[in-house]
Amino acid sequence: MEDPYAWMENLEDERVLKLVEEENARFREFVGSLSDELFPEVWEYYSMPALYGAKLTEKGTIAMYKERDRQLIRWLGGEVIVDSTALEEELSDEVLIQGFTADEKGRFLAYSFSIGGADEGITRIVDLKTGELIDEFKPSVWNVTFLKDGYYFSRFYRHGETPDGVKAPAMRLFWKDGEERMVFGEGLGSGYFISLGKSTDGKMAMVTVTFGWNRAEIYVGPIEEPEMWKKAYSAEVPAEPIDVVDGKLYVLTKEGKGLGKVITVEDGEVTEIIPEREFPLEWAVIVANKILAGRLVHASHRLEVYSLDGEKLDEVTFDLPGSVYPLDADGKRALLRYESFTVPYRLYGFDGKLNLIEGQEVEGDFRVEEDFAVSKDGTRVHYFLVKGTRDEKKAWVFGYGGFNISLTPRFFPQVIPFIKRGGTFAMANLRGGSEYGEEWHRAGMRENKGNVFDDFIAVLGKLKAEGYKVAAWGRSNGGLLVSATLTQRPDVMDAALIGYPVIDMMRFHRLYIGSVWIPEYGNPDDPKDREFLLRYSPYHNVKKQKYPPTLIYTGLHDDRVHPAHALKFFMRLKDIGAPVYLRVETKSGHMGASPETRAKELTDLLAFIIKALG
Repeated sequence: MEDPYAWMENLEDERVLKLVEEENARFREFVGSLSDELFPEVWEYYSMPALYGAKLTEKGTIAMYKERDRQLIRWLGGEVIVDSTALEEELSDEVLIQGFTADEKGRFLAYSFSIGGADEGITRIVDLKTGELIDEFKPSVWNVTFLKDGYYFSRFYRHGETPDGVKAPAMRLFWKDGEERMVFGEGLGSGYFISLGKSTDGKMAMVTVTFGWNRAEIYVGPIEEPEMWKKAYSAEVPAEPIDVVDGKLYVLTKEGKGLGKVITVEDGEVTEIIPEREFPLEWAVIVANKILAGRLVHASHRLEVYSLDGEKLDEVTFDLPGSVYPLDADGKRALLRYESFTVPYRLYGFDGKLNLIEGQEVEGDFRVEEDFAVSKDGTRVHYFLVKGTRDEKKAWVFGYGGFNISLTPRFFPQVIPFIKRGGTFAMANLRGGSEYGEEWHRAGMRENKGNVFDDFIAVLGKLKAEGYKVAAWGRSNGGLLVSATLTQRPDVMDAALIGYPVIDMMRFHRLYIGSVWIPEYGNPDDPKDREFLLRYSPYHNVKKQKYPPTLIYTGLHDDRVHPAHALKFFMRLKDIGAPVYLRVETKSGHMGASPETRAKELTDLLAFIIKALG
């Protein structure tokens, strides 16, 4: 199969750089001064403080925030430990803090940051008392787990091979106490991921090995003795360890119908503690001798409290549909982060009962509604609608549908100005996600991927039938969603926004780390898989028809989804005279960049939609 734009996979090619420059200028011309006019408003909401993580230590809680144009790691209500602006001065470049952890005693902090928005970055370990830099890793490492005389960490190999000779992409776990040695993962093939957790009493290691998004093995053993870690549980479905209490391993597993249940494993004996119910159980932690769990009911969370042997004791719901996830738990209490469409965050503590620690909300009169559309095969597809005081019958619809990721209520700063101008924001819960359990995920992967596009078409089509002008939006796997829907049914949308997308389904596995998505999408080198991939691959299904105004946007430093997907698809659409625009961020990667760069990108999306929907 001839690919006339294969040369665009080389991002150093002068023709690529010239195209980026020209098309960025053409896009600027299209939005005119609208972006500049909208930026202060988007920036106001974007720069509302947001909390990303928190860690309990004996010396207090350490939390990570985004505030205006910087990110911070600080003691809760106290002094700043890491400030992204100081890192930017030191490195003379844009910095994105990716995450952090600390030891239970509050002596050491490990944090990772990337430069220019790349996935790969730098990890630093500092002494919290003196501020002294103890260690630095390039590229960044993950799962840093402190013991009294050293720490574990995992390394994800994107290039080359592991110490035991397995080609990238692959992951290995190491121990370091001055010297560094590999302690787990030997012989594990490409595409396996390893995560390490520690039981809340600090005595046991819980190691999860996953392949793709649909298989898990859990190893358990004394935290100090990796050679003693033994396989305790394995399943051909997602599963994750919760904790080890009195010698029992508690596991949240998707065995059965894939809706999530809690089991214990002791000496190979499996006991069901919390059975499957109608709606998925998404997470669980053990705190104050109780199981605190998050259940997803039509894509928003409620909390449930159980005894350790599975008796239901309590249920907590929230004032607005929202997303609630645990940030940390130390056995005595848990920290939970809540978010909704008009709530950047709330931080709750739970020690048997729920208490609000702090939070941020957008002022104004908003309402969140829920509805269902009916897909091609009769499946009911849930979606949220967020509205203000007036309805101009213009809808901005966000979708994803893949990788077992559920779209639960979250805060989109660029959407608030849209709603205030009479727009409606919609978020669709398509198959491929985990909104209704593992069966829902599997109904949207591999040869079933077409269901995801049908679900999206149903939601967009219903809104159109209700008289809305509709803009469809997705990024990453959601970019695949919008571009496939665009090539199949351009009539169900009045504008398309395609961000950081996967689009060339014949080549995705050969670009960057794309081969790790084979379990989800299928393998283009297998003739059977190739057949269903070619059926919908947006790059291969562009044909002459009437397309709505389309914006494809990406970042040159995206080292997860290769920018060539976006560039090549843009060229195909341009070739047939479609009204397509390209916006390439020269300073960002897959996970964004500095706050200002990211806010400008979001403002451009808003400006494009306002222009395109009129």
